[in-house]
Amino acid sequence: MAVLVTRPLPDGETTAADLRARGVEVVTAPMLRFEPFGFKDEAETPYGGIVVTSVNAVRAVESQLASSPLLKLPLFAVGERTAAAARAAGFAKVLSADGDAAALRDLVVESAKAKKLKRKSPLLYLAGEEISRDLAGELREQGFEVVTHIAYRMVPAKSLPGEVVDGFAAGRIEAVLHYSRRSARAFVEAARAGGVEISALALPQCCLSAAVAEIVREAGATQVTVAARPDENALFEALKRALPARLA
Repeated sequence: MAVLVTRPLPDGETTAADLRARGVEVVTAPMLRFEPFGFKDEAETPYGGIVVTSVNAVRAVESQLASSPLLKLPLFAVGERTAAAARAAGFAKVLSADGDAAALRDLVVESAKAKKLKRKSPLLYLAGEEISRDLAGELREQGFEVVTHIAYRMVPAKSLPGEVVDGFAAGRIEAVLHYSRRSARAFVEAARAGGVEISALALPQCCLSAAVAEIVREAGATQVTVAARPDENALFEALKRALPARLA
């Protein structure tokens, strides 16, 4: 019996390895594919800081950052994982909100009040093509000028791998891990296309947040477990709650 990891690559590989190290059999079906657009500031805007809400935003631009003046700017990251990626990419002044987009907005505002950020200089917001929250708008309401650059997109998978379809049909998969609303929606649609929607959604669905859980509940899932916090350790704890006999 196996747990299905739907997380996009390369993070899905790390998740699968962590679960296997805990003695869990894993199958993978990345439901989103990362496509970077990169970044080039033709106008050479004098930014005052950078805002990122995803590790993928950093990945999308890091190959273009050698000797870039952007590396000297304060970078505001949504969480420590994104902050670590920014430091690894060469950013020297990285601040982590250690939370969600609302916490990130508040961190930027507090930094300006503490004179650690110049409110008059525009902020560069490196975002994905699909934006779930109008962070730029919220920052503008606080008096900031924000330049949004779409640095990447996540393309939904249209089908499940054959081994996963067969696994659902044969009852070899016992739970599914979901990391985002978009990947959860792509999973539901791919399961429907593969003719295994009913058997797939009958299993425990472990979700990173309540917002993610909404997607699978609306699709008909009844065994839905939500992580206590939006991080992977909490999601693994949710998996333990969903499969207590299996992961005691």
